[in-house]
Amino acid sequence: MEIIAASINDTAKALSLGRTSVYALIRDGRLETVKMGRRTLIKVDSIRRLLGSQ
Repeated sequence: MEIIAASINDTAKALSLGRTSVYALIRDGRLETVKMGRRTLIKVDSIRRLLGSQ
């Protein structure tokens, strides 16, 4: 099974960024999120697009 969403912490680790920077990318619309209950998850496709654009 392929992972389609990652937590804020996992995204921060994958991008070598802090949580604050990840939230800034979300606020700027550069990362797409999904809410699952109280959790905020990042769509892995949006992480790949972000990395591809740099």
